[in-house]
Amino acid sequence: MTGAERGPIGYGGAALGNLYAVRPDDVWPAIVPAAWEAGIRYFDVAPHYGLGLAETRLGEGLRGLPRDEYVVSSKVGRLLEPNPGYRPGDTDLANLFDVPSVLRRRFDFSRDGVLRSVEDSLTRLGLDRIDILFVHDPDEHEREALDGAFPALEELRSQGVIRSYGAGMNQSAMLTRFVQETDLDIVMCAGRYTLVDGTAASDLLPAAQERGVEVVVAAVFNSGILATDRPTAGATFDYGAAPAALIERAGRIADVAASFGVTLPQLAVQFPLRHPAVSTVVLGADTPDQIVRNAALAAPAAPDELWAELEADGPLP
Repeated sequence: MTGAERGPIGYGGAALGNLYAVRPDDVWPAIVPAAWEAGIRYFDVAPHYGLGLAETRLGEGLRGLPRDEYVVSSKVGRLLEPNPGYRPGDTDLANLFDVPSVLRRRFDFSRDGVLRSVEDSLTRLGLDRIDILFVHDPDEHEREALDGAFPALEELRSQGVIRSYGAGMNQSAMLTRFVQETDLDIVMCAGRYTLVDGTAASDLLPAAQERGVEVVVAAVFNSGILATDRPTAGATFDYGAAPAALIERAGRIADVAASFGVTLPQLAVQFPLRHPAVSTVVLGADTPDQIVRNAALAAPAAPDELWAELEADGPLP
């Protein structure tokens, strides 16, 4: 599937797996329909999110929608198995998801592990195919991913079981090696090509352009510092306290944006989309209203004069 078919904004479904907190039963069922009405046609999920709950809920949200009109990506590398140590009341909050820990994750990047993971995901999603599969966070398992997971995904693609495959990570260096050493189609890079962190611009993006690989950018708000019109003291960066210098830099960007009638979140979404290697930005959302707001951040486009001023002033990465 091309970037145009997916559109500039996708929905990242971690919240459907009760990321940080339980999503009420009168809230989560409306998220996917709201995304659809807002024009979103790309939905990303993973077994990791809520120990499979996000996949199950996404499948419920998509049920009845025309299958050829949306794109689903999920991930491989973490198998879900019964948790023998589970006791009533135990939750998965240590892994950030407020769900009963009746299952546990086991890293498995082998061929058999990939095939089992895909089968399990299809069952939870209630779909007959997954369009894109990402090898998920193989930071400590690079060799296993290269020897096991990627050949298995190549096999699935050649059989028509999936349309595209790649890797999704919070770093750009290993993603760059995967682009150079495998025949993947697409990568998802979280947090490393944003208004305040341009790491991927020096390695991943040039490699992706050279190989004709699409880049999906996630975590464009860097966990909070870019999510509001102006960052404040206590803002977070990559799930920790943002350094004061970074808050000041984001504030300078916000000042320039405001002078053009543009918000910091709009710039955070539009910045990566300006790069020719980037096809889509994936945004999470806790509520229907939030996904509707997020879907509108890609347009109207910020004026070229704004970007020129930011580049001249120096706060961009």
